[in-house]
Amino acid sequence: MTDSGEIILVGAGPGDPDLLTVRALRALERADVVVHDGLVSAEILDLAPGGARMISVAKRRARHTLPQEQIGELLVREARAGHIVIRLKGGDPFIFGRGGEEVEDAHRAGIPVTVVPGISSALGAAAAAAMPLTHRDHASTVTFVAGQCRGLSDQNWAGLAGKGRTLVIFMGVATSAAIAEKLMDDGLSPATPIAILERATLPDMRVLRAMLADLPGLVERENVESPALIVVGDVARLGVRTAQLLETVS
Repeated sequence: MTDSGEIILVGAGPGDPDLLTVRALRALERADVVVHDGLVSAEILDLAPGGARMISVAKRRARHTLPQEQIGELLVREARAGHIVIRLKGGDPFIFGRGGEEVEDAHRAGIPVTVVPGISSALGAAAAAAMPLTHRDHASTVTFVAGQCRGLSDQNWAGLAGKGRTLVIFMGVATSAAIAEKLMDDGLSPATPIAILERATLPDMRVLRAMLADLPGLVERENVESPALIVVGDVARLGVRTAQLLETVS
């Protein structure tokens, strides 16, 4: 503990502890308190100092340990007590991690705050599956969207997927049926290739493939669970099968 506390938002990457940045590991080693997401692997949590207090604020669909507002209050309260508070987030804090809101909470409270970027789960998952999100022959554009958010049906995704484009959908497992319907209503062919990258970079990672029209069926048949990303576009056909990629469904 220090005389003056601080908050450090740390990206834990896609899951494999070897994908932590050096700066992330150094920050974690300084922690008095670690406030972590449910997507952070146990192997990464084990890298925190033995005396650090671990606080889970895991979020699952319709089951939040703490609302976001209370997470911000928790970070500020612990920092005001003189602690070095590590806010450990899966992937990168600023890609669907609500890191921006937590930085604003710290600024309003006058608490020093820094951000350590992490490898986005989209980039880590694609690399683990040897699936390039852009490719000279297949896609020159890639877009990230959240599949679980307010007003999903009202969002305009027209043009985000199709020939020469890759769409990566975070948090889309629970809403896969609505996502498939939305994209097809926007004119995307039902035969568009899709892939699901489940538990990317971890030993039990799966790469599942199908066509867009069968996305919800694939999720149901294979009992897909988060964390998982959905890739839409021709690049979903790419990639190799390794000992770590347990199953490919075509």
